[in-house]
Amino acid sequence: MIMSRPLERVNYGKIYAHAVTLAESIDHILQRIDLKSGGFVVTPNVDHVCLAEEDPALVSAYADAFLSIPDGMPLIWMSRALGLPIKEKVSGSDLVEPLLEKGAKKGLRVYFLGASERVNQKAKAILEARYPGLQVVGYDSPMIDLKKLDDQAPVVAKMKAADPQLLLVALGCPKQELWMQRFLPALPGVVGLGIGASLDFIAGELQRSPAWMSKVGLEWLYRLFQEPKRLAHRYLVRDRAIAGIFVRMAKERLR
Repeated sequence: MIMSRPLERVNYGKIYAHAVTLAESIDHILQRIDLKSGGFVVTPNVDHVCLAEEDPALVSAYADAFLSIPDGMPLIWMSRALGLPIKEKVSGSDLVEPLLEKGAKKGLRVYFLGASERVNQKAKAILEARYPGLQVVGYDSPMIDLKKLDDQAPVVAKMKAADPQLLLVALGCPKQELWMQRFLPALPGVVGLGIGASLDFIAGELQRSPAWMSKVGLEWLYRLFQEPKRLAHRYLVRDRAIAGIFVRMAKERLR
């Protein structure tokens, strides 16, 4: 599938998502890989939208992404309520395996960045067994300090030596977005994809919510029960800002 027309965008506060389906997202990413165009993909959800209100670096990273896919039913509902063209929810966790399955038919070379060594090893074994032809050419679990990003040269050199086509970045927001913006230019032709906890799901270290909870927008509640200490402030405090952002979007829509 050749993407010959510009993708429609929907602004959510200070960042945006493209109006794409899961199938279109996969085709677009694989096309970039085939053309050796490089670049990176972001997966905005409510938390990203709220974080971006106070984080100009995250806004900048979004501006440099070639594809932004809407991850989370609240963004879909917001779009529909305002008559905006978002087509469907395309979470990073829903995208990873279909993308790898299709890429495996061409011998796709993949590298993991982030997650623990245990998770990376388990995910590598599972994915290579599940999708014959897929090559997980390496992985790394470095400590990432956003104030000391200059110390990533050894990490980038290790990746470059492995010669991947696709980099799955499991650092969480905003680390994964800022890392991709900063370092992917040193890896020409490599496409980066921010995937959050997707490798933990694949490895069985975390459980995804039941499909019905995802469909009704309660995936966050399932995650909160699994990791209350880490996620309570995000979901119960920080992300309440989405209500004000939606009101602002509505006012802008009426102008």
